[in-house]
Amino acid sequence: MTSFDSIPEQAEAKRLLAAAVREGPAHAYLFHGPAGVGKRRTALAFASELLEGDPRVGRRTHPDLYVLEPLGDQIRIDAVRELRRDLHLRPFEASRRVYVIFGAHLLNDEAADALLKDLEEPPAYAVIVLVADEVGPLPETIRSRCQPVPFHRLSERAVREEVQARAPGLSEDETTSIARVAGGRLDRAERLLDPAAAKRREELLEIARAVYSDPAFDPDAAADALLAAARARAAEAKEREEAAQEGLELTAREAEQRVRRAGRGAEREELLAALEELAAWYRDLVAAAAGASGALVHADRAAVLLEDATLERLEGAQRAAELVRETWRNFEEFQLSSGLALEALFVELRRAFAGATALA
Repeated sequence: MTSFDSIPEQAEAKRLLAAAVREGPAHAYLFHGPAGVGKRRTALAFASELLEGDPRVGRRTHPDLYVLEPLGDQIRIDAVRELRRDLHLRPFEASRRVYVIFGAHLLNDEAADALLKDLEEPPAYAVIVLVADEVGPLPETIRSRCQPVPFHRLSERAVREEVQARAPGLSEDETTSIARVAGGRLDRAERLLDPAAAKRREELLEIARAVYSDPAFDPDAAADALLAAARARAAEAKEREEAAQEGLELTAREAEQRVRRAGRGAEREELLAALEELAAWYRDLVAAAAGASGALVHADRAAVLLEDATLERLEGAQRAAELVRETWRNFEEFQLSSGLALEALFVELRRAFAGATALA
């Protein structure tokens, strides 16, 4: 039995890492793939295997484990310089030292340049593991000096099993819906099991329906509701980060940056997740109209969808899903004003359904 056995799926990543443990590791690895699919757990499991299965790795207290995480929204050169100083200390207990850099895609240019020097000629006893949600921001010079370890979104089955283990009292349809809405990400599934998140989801789906069913629908109010939900999620994340800092020796600036980053990240993630679920709702309308009820993401709302999925709404639903996906892509790629972008989206969604109904 290895530390990798508890990690769901990711067969290719586990095969590569098991071979590295068995045959001897390379000097640097790049774990890359979507957030919430097990990269962090696997990085610590790999470190544990390299450090002889010591349980202190999981607690991040092993003297030969060094973990670097972003402060604020970047990894800056000072943090990499500190890592580089530690890198040239020989192992304290084990035969090697393991350096794990979480959020490696947030390395700024100076930090990336500084890290590159040690990726080119690392000490023989060092293994460096970069963990990134995306590889695009990383310079090619860094990517080319690391062995890539790809991670993928999990299957619906794997997420369903995790949901069942954490919430065995849910109905089959509720479990299916959470697994499908999570989109292959365990972090989202865990969030959807939280009562506050469940309430926000109810409100979101009410807004999704109001777009085409409520004559008094107000795009501005709908945008405000989504922003309020995102800010509530940010406040929760800030509270958790503040609690996690108890007992840590952080400067006031470091503590503030970590809290701010947690809030910003949670707010952005909530908005992106909300847009994904909106798009899924309108795709479900199309599926329900086509008689494909078994493919519904919102399996726990099948009766409502079948009632709403009239032929008159079919074209509007197709257009609505496209509009939401386009807004999601714009949020991913550009720095948008959230309020204006969301209000514009809801105006266009309303028009999509109104236009389709008029044509019918």
